[in-house]
Amino acid sequence: MAEEAGDVKTPAETSNVTVASNPTENAAIANGDEPGSKMEDGKEEQDVDNIFQIVVKLPHEPYEIQIMVSIQEQVQDLRASIVELPSTFQYSCFHLEHEGERINDFVELSEVKGLAAGSELKLFEDPYTEKEARLHMVRIREVIGAAGDRIDTLHGISAGLSLHDTVVPPEVCDTSTNMNGKYAKPASSRAAHAMVDYNFDAPASVRTLLPKEQTPAPKTVKAISVSAWNPPPHHLRQQGHLLYLQVTTNEGEQYQITSHVSGFFVNRSSNSKFDPFPRPPPKNASSHSLFTLISNLSPSFISSFHALQEFNGTREPLTTFQPSNALASNPWLVAPATSALSSHQPDLTRTQETYLIAGVENTETLRDWNEEFQSTRELPRETVQDRVFRERLTSKLFADYNEAAVKGAVLVARGEVAPLNPTESRDAQIFVYNNIFFSFGADGVGTFTTEGGDEAARVAVGKDVTGVRAVNQLDIAGLFTPGTIVVDYMGKRLVGQSIVPGIFKQREPGENQIDYGGVEGRDIVAENEAFVPIFSKLSKALRVKKHAVWDKEGEKHILEGSVETKGLLGTDGRKYVLDLYRLTPLDISWLEQHWSESSEEGDDLKAKSYPHRMTVLRPELIEAYSRLKLGDYVKDEVEKRQSATKDGKAVAQQNRAEQEHSKAGGTELNGADESGVTNGEITDGGKPEVSGEAAMTNGDNVKADRDQDRVDIAGFSLALNPDVFCGQVPQNDEEKCEWAKDEQDVRAVCEFLNQKVLPELAHDLREGEVGFPMDGESMSRLMHKRGINLRYLGQIATLAREQGSRLQALNALAVQEMVARAFKHIANRHMKELPVIFAGACIAHLLNCLLGTSLNGAPKAQVDEDLRSFYPDAECSFTKVSPKSLRSDLQSQVQLRYRYDLDDRWTSTIKHVQLLREVALKLGLQLKAKDYEFVPKSPNPSESEQKMTNGDVATPVANGHATNGLSSKKKKKNSGQSPPPSATSIAPEPPLTFVAEDVLNIVPIVKDACPRSMLAEEALEAGRISMMQNQRELGQDILLESLSLHEQIYGILHPEVARVYYQLSKLYYQLDEKNAAVELARKAVIVSERTLGIDSNETILSYLNLGLFEHANNNTNMALFYVRHALELWKVIYGLKHPDSITTINNAAVMLQNLKHYHDSRLWFETSLAISEEVSGKQSVNTATLSFQLAQALALDQDPKGAVNRMRDAYNVFLALLGPDDRNTKECESWLEQLTQNAVQIAKHAKDLQARKIRRVQFNPKVTLATRPQPQVGQSSSDAANGRDSRNSIGLDSRSIEELMKFIEEGGDASKRAPAKKQTNRNNPKRGGGALLGAQA
Repeated sequence: MAEEAGDVKTPAETSNVTVASNPTENAAIANGDEPGSKMEDGKEEQDVDNIFQIVVKLPHEPYEIQIMVSIQEQVQDLRASIVELPSTFQYSCFHLEHEGERINDFVELSEVKGLAAGSELKLFEDPYTEKEARLHMVRIREVIGAAGDRIDTLHGISAGLSLHDTVVPPEVCDTSTNMNGKYAKPASSRAAHAMVDYNFDAPASVRTLLPKEQTPAPKTVKAISVSAWNPPPHHLRQQGHLLYLQVTTNEGEQYQITSHVSGFFVNRSSNSKFDPFPRPPPKNASSHSLFTLISNLSPSFISSFHALQEFNGTREPLTTFQPSNALASNPWLVAPATSALSSHQPDLTRTQETYLIAGVENTETLRDWNEEFQSTRELPRETVQDRVFRERLTSKLFADYNEAAVKGAVLVARGEVAPLNPTESRDAQIFVYNNIFFSFGADGVGTFTTEGGDEAARVAVGKDVTGVRAVNQLDIAGLFTPGTIVVDYMGKRLVGQSIVPGIFKQREPGENQIDYGGVEGRDIVAENEAFVPIFSKLSKALRVKKHAVWDKEGEKHILEGSVETKGLLGTDGRKYVLDLYRLTPLDISWLEQHWSESSEEGDDLKAKSYPHRMTVLRPELIEAYSRLKLGDYVKDEVEKRQSATKDGKAVAQQNRAEQEHSKAGGTELNGADESGVTNGEITDGGKPEVSGEAAMTNGDNVKADRDQDRVDIAGFSLALNPDVFCGQVPQNDEEKCEWAKDEQDVRAVCEFLNQKVLPELAHDLREGEVGFPMDGESMSRLMHKRGINLRYLGQIATLAREQGSRLQALNALAVQEMVARAFKHIANRHMKELPVIFAGACIAHLLNCLLGTSLNGAPKAQVDEDLRSFYPDAECSFTKVSPKSLRSDLQSQVQLRYRYDLDDRWTSTIKHVQLLREVALKLGLQLKAKDYEFVPKSPNPSESEQKMTNGDVATPVANGHATNGLSSKKKKKNSGQSPPPSATSIAPEPPLTFVAEDVLNIVPIVKDACPRSMLAEEALEAGRISMMQNQRELGQDILLESLSLHEQIYGILHPEVARVYYQLSKLYYQLDEKNAAVELARKAVIVSERTLGIDSNETILSYLNLGLFEHANNNTNMALFYVRHALELWKVIYGLKHPDSITTINNAAVMLQNLKHYHDSRLWFETSLAISEEVSGKQSVNTATLSFQLAQALALDQDPKGAVNRMRDAYNVFLALLGPDDRNTKECESWLEQLTQNAVQIAKHAKDLQARKIRRVQFNPKVTLATRPQPQVGQSSSDAANGRDSRNSIGLDSRSIEELMKFIEEGGDASKRAPAKKQTNRNNPKRGGGALLGAQA
């Protein structure tokens, strides 16, 4: 029952490794500053040569600074380092000189003549331009904390939120820091641990997702903005005036400031008088930096600024940085607008920022996106430095483009952008905004009429962006793609593309608009020999077969790709590939079962068919099938070779001679052809490549036969025809035969999906061989990784339902995901043509019909009729929806899209909070955080109060919201508790679970085409291989280099960086580098929260890892807070009793034992065992393992009778399932004998006490789990020597266990206790259930 975070096998004591956040430092650090750590001499010399210290002379205090630089850095990087230092951030407009010569800002430091360690650079202040002055003001506002909250269409409420800093109370952090996590006063600490009143059965609390209220940051100035006198008139521009600013200090003084080419000075203007010239002494003040000028004007500025720095220093730096290369995550639950967490502060400059950043004409932000994309692709890639620069620029460019495209798409969806073709229908309209071309993901011009219309078009644009990403990842020289993004917003799907030169060009008569591929569907097919070579490379990489197609005249054309994939020769001379939505064949088995054309049978059959024909197979499935066929090919070749050796003695002798020669000199059997591989992977060009992982796993082969098994796989190829089953008509018998073969190949892949991939997924989840999904996102990712389309959710739910209790959680999760996705389609249908102002009412009513029927069985939509009169053409169809109609619609959609019949009780089994979360994430909803009433309130106040608090301990929540969630409801006439109506009053409206005001915001859902960094991933894989080959120092150096590459290319705040932090933390944990593991795990948590979501499944796994590593680092109390937070998040996204939670609960119990909270840990062990019995059954190895560990915990809790019973249960199951010779059975038997003897001694003492034969008994238990790690079931005796020594010290009773148990039952009344809980072995803390045992994993 392995969690994804559960790859870590054993906690270990580790040495200190410092992983710096600075990428330059990362590249230089090998094993940190620990006294015992060493680096290779070559690496150390290289670091000394590449990284050195220089001196920068300044014009003002402190007059000199020292900076560490790398010779590979650019001068721009050095400038960035200077402006970020606390003593020099007032500089923004300057240049550097070395030995009297000005340094170009755009060269590498290696190109600066004479620059070496100890060199002196001089900083000279430059005159300002208007742009420099504007950006200087923006920067100073940010630095001094004067910038208010921003409101834009891209980032939602609390975007990029992190809860990490508020999970652990400050006093616990201080205790852990000062006392290394060890409690000096056990009596007081035992009542204060994080789990003291945790309630496993309490429902999820929305408070888990809200940050704690914190003291506001100190204010340095009251306001700083552009003055009303701005911009300067023409005659003053001639005199060097650039801007006019207005500053109000904390003392209440208001100053009018002139921005001049020479700097900033206080002028003589006022709000009613214009005099922008310097004030006369003594009130005059001027400075090159606005920061220095304000510090001269305001006596309290410096002190308040230092207080601001101290305030910022208390926060983790990663929580304050703004994401630059990734979109920040938008939480689905946010604090109410009345909360201090969401307060809206006055800030005049907020409306001026567009001007300050982009200028008056807003031309500085207009970019030629297509030219930037293609010129970046054409950058050199020969050296590592070239690749780093190229991939870094690519990542930044995609981030900028995505941000601009999303903002434009939202404006288009809101009707803020005028179409280029306003006379066309809405779906056919096109738009251009910010040099980006926008269109709707709908069949506006009838292209997909035969494929499913709007449904097919919507799917096609989603597949297209996936195809563009795949082509970008391949990075084929000479082949170009437009920047592409898909945005879902307010029920509309929009496609944003960079404008390809020549795409709108009117061709000459007789010329096709497209140069290669289908021009108008499949009726006209264009061929161009110039596209064949690059399309051939693309098709080979994507396993697309070169094949024939026929146009409407029956003329044959040979294409390298699908007829739908088009090639366009742009007017810039570049070859572009377009329409990449069908790179793989159709899933014909699905279509034949569930799709039908409208025919003479009527439209009834059509209405029940699948919504579209765009059921393409996933590329991951093609790769998996290719690996399968490669294995079959290798096996056949080996069998042929072995058979050939039997043909004659001469052949056999020759083979033996070649084998001996191969052993001696490493020569392969096919010496003339070195492309042999065993179970390897194929790289581009057909050359074999044995990965390090494959090399390790191939150790199962007999070494003597390994050379004989080597096979030349150059002859293997797998390519599929993506145009089969798409209406192509071969013209002769040869073509028909070839076409039939292509069809058979595709059918084989579909059969592979249905007969092997789907059952294997169910099997792996049942046996705990893969991490169990927590929510819809993790389930989708798991399915996609296996090559399974989401349309198979219904089949997975059916398989799960048929395979027992272990997969009931999978069935419930699949049903929940199908319902959520069906609801998304229904909501999009109602919102597509709806004015934005009615979106909140629409969402609230649909959610009431879905989730609020227990509170109000007949909810009515709340629509302001006065507003509705302004939109006479608005289609408010949602007002007609009732719970019954919605339920029927959902059942129809689930059956239509997933071929799964929801049972009659599905509405009573749904999890309200979890389904609400799934719906909100899919629609981009940001809802008010409050305790929504899904069922009528309990009349018992204590129960209600218990539900609201959800067992939060030690970290009281103050979020600016009503403590019991009722105050906001009382403000709404349709929510909460209304007083009983009097005899003369009108009956009140029934309460509603959701009201329109609960929908605070709707954010866009984005799918982009940004490729991953191959260089960073190659370095990470190389480091892993080195580790597997026991090259530890080299492996660590490469891993740190990979981390540095990730941070340089992506920026620190990026999902890919979060994942590499997560992976490296586990690697360092396994390498006994616990400090480095903790540091990396903490970064993984924060970056995951800010880019993936505070309740993302990956964030939860990162929290679990961080808790585990903190425990191994002796910060157990802190670790418990992280584990508790993860469990609370787990409740929010899944609910109670997740199968993999067994592992986490066990780990928490072990941590409690470490703190000597034996009874509390026993309760956690019991919960873990109860979940295991429910999931796996009592007669399973999983449950037996947990019973074994529970018996040890019972012994610690002084319950020998319960310990013997649990150990006997475990022994009986092991004996029945594994046999008497299995080491688990033997280990359990040994423990059972020891515990039985202990129980007998206690029973004897109890009888003696009752008979008053002895006055006092001193008994020291032989089982002391708290003093040393317990031996794991399946461990060898040498690994559990301490336990064995303890057992061998006992004189064993000669009676049988049955006789001893009878004695205990008769005389052990004094030792009766409640059954206790099991313990996970600390040597395997991250494995759950059946995978808890290393020997059985």
